[in-house]
Amino acid sequence: MAIPQRTATTGTFFVTTITANRRRLFQVTRNAELLLETLQHYRSEGHYKLHAFVVMPDHVHLLLTPNDKTISAVMNLIKGGFSHRLNFKGPVWQRGFADHLVGDAEDFKTRRTYIHQNPVAAHLSETAELYPYSSAHPPSP
Repeated sequence: MAIPQRTATTGTFFVTTITANRRRLFQVTRNAELLLETLQHYRSEGHYKLHAFVVMPDHVHLLLTPNDKTISAVMNLIKGGFSHRLNFKGPVWQRGFADHLVGDAEDFKTRRTYIHQNPVAAHLSETAELYPYSSAHPPSP
């Protein structure tokens, strides 16, 4: 059965994507940093606005607004770009992704808070700001 393509190009999306077999791929610092580089690369190319993100050991949450592509095309860039950079033999991601079209400012705030608090809820960090693979983490000076 074919995976339905999301065709919306306008709006902000809360997206979750999971590694193949829930492999804890991003527990390895180099892999997590490589995904962050991939996210920033496609953001800097202007394909989307990245409002919030968190890279967990076996999944990723994003809050983004596509600029010139559908949400499916943006996720293909991110997942495919990372997989290519990783150069791993075998599947990296589960097929597809879960997305939610953000409805209003309150929904946006709720989703951003969820993203930032995810490592705290998973007991990976005491505070959102201390988790290094999140938009809540302040950049280095």
